[in-house]
Amino acid sequence: MIEEWLEQMKNQVNTLEELKKYINVSDDEREAIETLKTKWGTTPYFASLMDKDDPNCPIRKQVIPSLKEQINEYGMENYLVWKENRATEEIRPDSIARQYHDRVAFTVMQVCGIYCRHCFRKELVVDRDLQLNFDVEEGLAWIAEHPEIRDVLITGGDPLLLSDEKLEYLIAKLREMPHIEMIRIGSRLPIVLPHRITEGLKKAIGGFHHVPVWINTQCNHPKEITEKTAKAVYELMSCGINVGNQAVLLKGINDDVDTFRELHQKLLRTRIRPYYVFYCEPAPGIDHFRTPVEKGAELIRDALRGHTTGLAQPMYVLATNIGKIPLMPDYYIVDKNKKEYTVRNYKGEITKIPKMPD
Repeated sequence: MIEEWLEQMKNQVNTLEELKKYINVSDDEREAIETLKTKWGTTPYFASLMDKDDPNCPIRKQVIPSLKEQINEYGMENYLVWKENRATEEIRPDSIARQYHDRVAFTVMQVCGIYCRHCFRKELVVDRDLQLNFDVEEGLAWIAEHPEIRDVLITGGDPLLLSDEKLEYLIAKLREMPHIEMIRIGSRLPIVLPHRITEGLKKAIGGFHHVPVWINTQCNHPKEITEKTAKAVYELMSCGINVGNQAVLLKGINDDVDTFRELHQKLLRTRIRPYYVFYCEPAPGIDHFRTPVEKGAELIRDALRGHTTGLAQPMYVLATNIGKIPLMPDYYIVDKNKKEYTVRNYKGEITKIPKMPD
C-alpha cells in the first residue's frame, strides 16, 4: 500500500479545479493562476488549513500566486547567482553553494511540498528561469575532496522528498567523510507534510551517531502548526534529531506583535526551537512580502523580549552573498560613562551596572 505522504504528493493541489475544493477562489487569485507562468501548489493537508473565505489568510498568501509577483521594483535580477556565489572563480558543481570557508549548502533536488510565493530560490524552483544541474554524486565527490568542509546543509527543493533509501545513502556517504562533523537538513515537510515523518525515515536519518543530523524547518504563522506537526516533531526528537525553525518575516502574514509572539510561543509548545527570523530576501517578484529591514528587530523587542522565555527568541538576520548578517541593534544600553552603564528593559525601566575598564 502506498504511504500516505506519497499519496499527498501524488495529489498535490496545483490546479484551479483542485484549489476550488478547499476555498472560494477570489477573482484576483483566479486571474493570477490563469495568467502567470509560474509553478505553484502544495499538499492537500496544507491546503486544508487555508481559510475558505478569506483571501488574506496567511496560508493562502504563501501558497497561491499573486498578480503582485509581476512587480519587481526592488528585487535583484540574477539574485540566486549573486546570493549563492555562483559567479566566483572557484569551480564547484551546481549542487554546491558556498558563503563560508567550512560549510556549504548541498542542493539535491528541485521538488517541494509547497512552492512558497516568497521563495528566495524563486528564479530556480518557482519561475524556473534559472537552469542548474543538481547531480548528487558530483556534489558528494566535491565535498569529499574539500577537507575544510565540516558542516553540510542538505537543501532543495525539499530533500525529505527523497526516498528513504536515497536519504540513507546520502547521509551514509557524508558520514564516511572524516572531515564532516554535522549534517543539517532544510525542510518544510514537518509543517506542510508531517506525514513524511515515518518509521522508515527515522531509520534512514536518525539514531545515535557522532555526526548528528539536525533539521531546520520553516513555519511563518501559528496557523501552520497542528497536532500532526507536534507528533511529527516528537517522532524526530525520539530518534535523536532536533528541530529548529527558520521563519521568514513576511508583510501581512507575521509582521504584527500578536502574531509574531504567538508563532514563537507555539513553536516552543511544539518542541520546535526558534532559530532564525530571516529578512525577506531581495529575490525578484516578492516586493509585496518585504517589510522595512528594522521591522524584525522591533518585533523581537516588542513581542518577545520580556514577554516570553528566552528560548523563544530567534536571531534576526539578513542572508547575503557574504553570509548571514545579524540585524539586532542595541536597544538596551541607554548611556555609559567612565563609571557605569545605564540599561533599559522591555518595560522601559532603567537600572545601572558598573563599567569595567578594558
